[in-house]
Amino acid sequence: MRFETTDLVIKYPGQSRPALNGVNMSVSSGSFYAILGPNGSGKSTLMKGLLGIVRADQGRALIAERNISKWDRKALARVIGVVSQSEIISFPITVRELVGMGRYPHLGPLEREGSKDRVAVREALKVCDVTHLVNRDLSTLSGGELQRVRIARALAQEPMALVLDEPTSSLDIKHEMEILELLKTSVASGLTVILTTHGLDLAARFSDRMLLLSEGQVAIEGTPDEVVNEEALAEVYGWPVKVEWEPATGSPRVTPLRF
Repeated sequence: MRFETTDLVIKYPGQSRPALNGVNMSVSSGSFYAILGPNGSGKSTLMKGLLGIVRADQGRALIAERNISKWDRKALARVIGVVSQSEIISFPITVRELVGMGRYPHLGPLEREGSKDRVAVREALKVCDVTHLVNRDLSTLSGGELQRVRIARALAQEPMALVLDEPTSSLDIKHEMEILELLKTSVASGLTVILTTHGLDLAARFSDRMLLLSEGQVAIEGTPDEVVNEEALAEVYGWPVKVEWEPATGSPRVTPLRF
């Protein structure tokens, strides 16, 4: 599933400058695409604009060559799994119930889960290592456990694409790597993955292409080798860095320096 934005401009009410200002992005079907940038650079806004959660003031966002405004929301939910940066769940619900909600776009009104739905939920629980939590109330989970459950809900949709906003921010090393390895394997099977992250090293290691935002604009876009360079990173993040090739991972490693 292909994603594209053309000259995308989004400005929030009361703000002196746009949160996004003329952003062009193209994500090929079946690729792993990472969006990076400092706090406030527009990463989450780009995600929201791409999915039609916020309206563009100018430009356009296309999914599968169709303007986001032309998509029926339930149809979109069948093909795209979304993991937002945070969400508020203010009622008692178990892990199994939340992950099962990933099947709702595939069900008709008042339709109960079938065998295919139960298999999809069971597999999503397994790959996210949360099967042992199925009967737990969400309020009893740690931040990392909850994040894995939310990713499992998105996977239970059996989507054609996943859009994730900082999905590994609260995970320990083991589960962070397991989720990224899972996403990479899913891409090899044809899934399109778009994620925002602050993890420069891991983004460079797993992604096919990267986009670096600065104050709502594209600073640089390209392969990890093109984007992860000392000059671009130092300018965007306002801090000197050293970029070295890491033989163990076959990808760039970023080390912040002292002023």
